[in-house]
Amino acid sequence: MTTPSVDQSDVLEVSDYTAVGGAPAITAVVNRFYDLVVADERLAGYFEGVEMVRLKRHQVALVSQVMGGPVEYEGRELRAAHEGMGISSDDFAVVVGHLVTALTEAGVPSEIIGRVGVALGGTEADIVEVSSTRG
Repeated sequence: MTTPSVDQSDVLEVSDYTAVGGAPAITAVVNRFYDLVVADERLAGYFEGVEMVRLKRHQVALVSQVMGGPVEYEGRELRAAHEGMGISSDDFAVVVGHLVTALTEAGVPSEIIGRVGVALGGTEADIVEVSSTRG
C-alpha cells in the first residue's frame, strides 16, 4: 500500500484564530489584557465608568475577526468609539504593549502576535487624537 503524496495546495490553511485555540483562548487573552490595562495608572482613567463586560465582549469579537475567526465585530466604528477621549500615541503604544504581553503569556506564537500588531497599527489613526503626551 502506498501513501498518497500531499501537495502543499491540498493542505488547508489554519487561521490564526484556530491556531491559538479559538474563542476560549481569545476570551482569556482579552480578560488578561484588560487586567493589565486597568491596573496601569497611565490608562485606568480611560476606563472609569465603562461597562467592562460589554467592552470585553466587543474586544473579543474584534480580536477574533482580526485573527480570521468566524466572528464579526459589530460594535461602533473605532473612530466614533474613541472620539473625544484624547488618547495619545504614547497611550496607544502602552495598550498595544499590554496586548502583546497578554498574547505572549498565553503562548501565542510570535508570528501571530506580529500579524495582530500590524492590524492594530492600522487602527492607530482612528484611535489616537494627540501625537504625544511627553515633552
